[in-house]
Amino acid sequence: MSKPTVGIFGLTGCAGDQLVVLNCEDRLLDVVALIDIRDFLMASSDNDTACALDIALVEGAVLSKRDAETLLAIRKRAKTLVALGTCAVWGGVAAMDRGLDRAKLLEEVYGEVGCGYDSTPAQALHEVVKVDFNITGCPIEKEHFIAAVGALLNGDTPLYPEYPVCTECRMRENNCLLIEHGELCCGPITAAGCNARCPELRVVCTGCRGPIGDANPSSLLATLQERGFERERIAARLRTFAPEGVAQ
Repeated sequence: MSKPTVGIFGLTGCAGDQLVVLNCEDRLLDVVALIDIRDFLMASSDNDTACALDIALVEGAVLSKRDAETLLAIRKRAKTLVALGTCAVWGGVAAMDRGLDRAKLLEEVYGEVGCGYDSTPAQALHEVVKVDFNITGCPIEKEHFIAAVGALLNGDTPLYPEYPVCTECRMRENNCLLIEHGELCCGPITAAGCNARCPELRVVCTGCRGPIGDANPSSLLATLQERGFERERIAARLRTFAPEGVAQ
């Protein structure tokens, strides 16, 4: 039985999620024994850039016409397309300014030459093509990548936590940075899966994994305003990683 063909790609982003894949260490050998990675530029200069793919994992957001064309071409090649990381799933940090005048921003940053650059407001993958599954995170967790590959090989849908970071905080018996310390923490509406890594170190959750499916931002907004935080500051925090998801 032939191994599934796989491609791993990066659009505009930091490439951190692809690095996580390469940093799976000894487990990576088990993964590559089960799949046929045909196209992965970060790992190899010898790629089949035209073959059909059973699975394509795509990192980064769409920030140019070239990105959009690349993504459309990947979608045509792949039976299953997976958005890899918060930028791919939600737009990420790059999408914070998507509501502003793009031409004006380019001029302010690059001067007169800016008008000639291929630059568009950031979009998540699902805003351009059909996405079959999401693996969120900034960057993703190694365990989630490994689990996703295993699930897809078995023909199953990858499953991830459907509860907020706050739940993981309680599991680790952390003191609540929001309720007990009055800090601007996004844990109540952020998708779990990081094992509350930041709050464990007394660092507030900034929402880097994007919002949980049943997020209730209005409740969090009310709680934060009761503690004296201004609405503008709250909105800025919420839109940092998922501008379309919660910061309305």
